[in-house]
Amino acid sequence: MFDVDLFVVGGGSGGIRAARVAAGHGATVMLAEESRLGGTCVIRGCIPKKLFLYASRFSDSFNDAAEFGWKLSAPRFDWPSLVAAKDREIGRLERLYADGQDRSGVEVVHSRAVLADAHSVILVGDGRIVRARTILIATGARPELPPFDGMDLGITSDQAFDLKELPSRVVIGGAGYIAVEFAGLFAGLGSDVTMVCRGSNVLRGFDEDVRQAVASSYTNRGIKLMLSDTIRRLDKPTGAGSNTSPGGSICVTTEQGGRLVADQVLLAFGRTPNTAGLGLDRAGVKTDAKGAIMVDASSRTNIPNIYAVGDVSNQVNLTPVAIREGHAFADSVFGKNWWQVDYSNIPTTVFSSPEIGSVGLTELEARAQYLAVDVYKTRFRPLKATVKGDCESSLLKLVVDHESSRILGIHIFAEDASEMIQVLAIALRSGATMKDFMSVMAVHPTVGEELTTMQAPTVRYDRRDIRSPVTISEN
Repeated sequence: MFDVDLFVVGGGSGGIRAARVAAGHGATVMLAEESRLGGTCVIRGCIPKKLFLYASRFSDSFNDAAEFGWKLSAPRFDWPSLVAAKDREIGRLERLYADGQDRSGVEVVHSRAVLADAHSVILVGDGRIVRARTILIATGARPELPPFDGMDLGITSDQAFDLKELPSRVVIGGAGYIAVEFAGLFAGLGSDVTMVCRGSNVLRGFDEDVRQAVASSYTNRGIKLMLSDTIRRLDKPTGAGSNTSPGGSICVTTEQGGRLVADQVLLAFGRTPNTAGLGLDRAGVKTDAKGAIMVDASSRTNIPNIYAVGDVSNQVNLTPVAIREGHAFADSVFGKNWWQVDYSNIPTTVFSSPEIGSVGLTELEARAQYLAVDVYKTRFRPLKATVKGDCESSLLKLVVDHESSRILGIHIFAEDASEMIQVLAIALRSGATMKDFMSVMAVHPTVGEELTTMQAPTVRYDRRDIRSPVTISEN
């Protein structure tokens, strides 16, 4: 009656993990991917972004070296060499994914796949119909582009890693993860960068102190922030005025009347679930107003044998979450080991310059949920910055329940914050208290040691006290 036990639509992080684990449990599995194995994260997301970020940070390192006694000739950056290095690494990872699926016994088909009904999938490439006992949809998300005149002149993050040359002037529309990360890496590589942000600050949803810290840092680095504004139109220069705009330039007009000229305009307004044209209506799968597939706590849709994991369900759009969802699905459905993903206290990082690391509640979230909240906060210049005379400062912040002393949130803006937050998330999820943090011996001199030396809260918020907030100390 069925050709396979599991048919996976989409070869990104979640789909690949689910297919491999399900096959390990003895299921016959077919996976269809119309593009390249690895999905957004590997091909045009996390991996190339981190590689480009490494490249952008060398500019700071070269400048710092002179302050530490190194005598260097003038460095020269070559964009095509970076793109080629990125392509080699992505190709290597793609081959590893393919080999892993092959060793697991997963049949990979390079074709677009759409649903014909609740148990049938059409392979568009050759028209073949595959009958599957269970179907998993893991097609991820795509850039979301609100319509405006000339939007086709811009690019998205999908194209940014494959440009033929480094743009001298970049305008970025947006203020989320993607916008902030690209602003930092383009600026580090030498581009003149302007961010056009609809909101009053960058990174909506992050702790307010962290948002302010990254905005101030970017301004100090020469990145221009146009806040409370958005892109209204893109044009190619024409007429006499074009003589002042180099060939290939793009004229940017904003809602507030701002006018900019750029070599590339990166549109980073967010992402939307990639569900268009999948045949979900034929299978009866329900989606929400944004097109996201609606699932329960076990990633099951309203159709009992159809599941969805990753960004296509628009729950927590992070690669590790998609991987965990795919693993939980495969274990539960095929491994007789039922478990669900815990979405609380997920650590996250923004690969800005410096980085942001965050886990748990923001200050505002904690104050809304708890009667009394202590905030421990410190800003300081790292030792490295003092030698080179840099004004860059780091921020470390702990949000604590006053009654139990349990740490509710940790927020860091500092070099290597991503590495710190991964480990600190373990402590937070384990119920660590301020007493636990204060009892740990510091490693000196480090940025992280500051978390063990904040002896008293900076401020306390108590909804039972009309004097709240009360400033207690200045760390």
